[in-house]
Amino acid sequence: MLYDLALLPIFLPGYGIGDCFCVPIWLHFPGCSQIGASNTRVDTMNQPQAPALEQPSANPFVRAPRPRGLSRWIPGLATLRAYQMAWLPRDITAGVILTAILVPVGMGYAEAAGLPAIYGLYATIVPLIVYALFGPSRILVLGPDSSLAAIIAATIVPLAAGDPDRLVALAGMLAIMTGALCILAGLARFGFITDLLSKPIRLGYLNGIALTVIVGQLPKLLGFSASGDGLIQETLSLIRGIAQGMTNWTAFAIGISCLAIVLIFKRWWPKIPGVLVAVVGATIVVGVFDLAVRAGVSVVGPLPQGLPSFQIPWVSPRDISALAAGALAITLVSFADTSVLSRTFALRGGYEVDENQELIALGAANVAAGFFQGFSISSSSSRTPVAESAGSKTQLTGVVGALCIALLLIFAPSLLQNLPNAALGAVVIAACLSLIDIQEWFVYIGCAPTNALAIVSFLGVALLGVIQGIFIAVALALLGFIWRAWRPYDAVLGRVESLKGYHDITRYPEAKRIPGLVIFRWDAPLFFANAEIFHEHVEQAIAEAPTLTKWVVVAAEPVTDVDVTAADMLSVLDDELAQAGIELCLPR
Repeated sequence: MLYDLALLPIFLPGYGIGDCFCVPIWLHFPGCSQIGASNTRVDTMNQPQAPALEQPSANPFVRAPRPRGLSRWIPGLATLRAYQMAWLPRDITAGVILTAILVPVGMGYAEAAGLPAIYGLYATIVPLIVYALFGPSRILVLGPDSSLAAIIAATIVPLAAGDPDRLVALAGMLAIMTGALCILAGLARFGFITDLLSKPIRLGYLNGIALTVIVGQLPKLLGFSASGDGLIQETLSLIRGIAQGMTNWTAFAIGISCLAIVLIFKRWWPKIPGVLVAVVGATIVVGVFDLAVRAGVSVVGPLPQGLPSFQIPWVSPRDISALAAGALAITLVSFADTSVLSRTFALRGGYEVDENQELIALGAANVAAGFFQGFSISSSSSRTPVAESAGSKTQLTGVVGALCIALLLIFAPSLLQNLPNAALGAVVIAACLSLIDIQEWFVYIGCAPTNALAIVSFLGVALLGVIQGIFIAVALALLGFIWRAWRPYDAVLGRVESLKGYHDITRYPEAKRIPGLVIFRWDAPLFFANAEIFHEHVEQAIAEAPTLTKWVVVAAEPVTDVDVTAADMLSVLDDELAQAGIELCLPR
């Protein structure tokens, strides 16, 4: 007897998603002359066709060609050659506006990293100029970043043992090592590595970093200093300081007022730089009422006059080995953030960025920061939008910002001497609050595996330490990737009366199955690691079938590759099923 079910359209469930997508599969059983022969095809000629989409006059996805030659490695040259004089006023204006944010934010992040505030400005000037030459993004702003501050502090503060000169040298060497790793990764075209960090894992560790930095800045907001290694010790130190009455209520009033101003302006008047309003206002208040003397409010004090000088940060070989883990963690975090931000603004601007060149540019900026008394830097998700909204067209905006800071240090270093540290703490806390994404947590609540990854990453950073938490996040990402390939989604499919096509019978227990037929779906390539699992699950599906099985059909569209081990397994499986009178079918 010939068995020819001719055409069996199967609408298969998407991996891990309740909705379905339609993938037609044609099955041919024993007796059919040829699998997929023309006499078994569906005639689509007379079926209604979707109307042709109207061609837009301007395609927003068209990208400008990438530069070649020297401009490929130094994109700033290509920008300079194509520069239009009409952009100059907008770039200069945007650079001046950006400076108002770069100064207080850079100083605040320097203190969050355990360094004097002036080094935040040093870490801003040279990297902006270097990135303008090597960076592929037109308006991306680099500088000290809140997501790196906790990692830098956790790496260098224990090694410095209270020596300020050693602290600066360690920070510089950490930046150089970070930059070297970025450059090597870019030259080796490893830009894809950060794609391994899934969004839930990044959400977890960024929230953990944000919480760690906020707790570390709260004593500054309250007007006293506290020390501790890790979130738990810092929290205990904070509680102890409050209990002992160390709070300076004047500093606290200034700090909480600055925090409120930054958040209110961000919410209601985002075009007005709330950070500038808060910092200028706090500086004026402290200076006019001499609160540094009368109320004991801690202030930045006069900044050293002049520009950062070229210095080689000498450290011992033992220090270099101790800094290696921190450099790797900073490389992963900074490039993950930079690549996402760079691609986002490139899409808005209608151009492409080379992720490997982005790594090289980020590395060059970090190396320059390390040799010019700075510390590790990254892209800024808060300052880049400021540059964009101010009308920035090219990286000249960042160069203007760097020149303005340089002029400040040369001609007016005492301008910020009355800036209270409580205000800088408020700036850092406000930035870290923007890293905490509560809404995204609620999105993941319904998906247990995804939520678990985010929670484990968060707890790793918060409880074990920033660097340890970063590597836990990376390990989780790799394990998740391996697990999905090793034990992919598979299902036995059946017909659901109320829905089109065939669906997973575990999701739809009422699904009806064709007598004698097992339709098995496997959602991954077949290779040595999952070949035996495939074998076992097919046999299990046959054993659990409600009727005697005559055919096993594998919905094999997701099986994009079969290695030698898997091919041998399929041959063995086919022989075993044939001996039991079962036909194995793999639709092409």
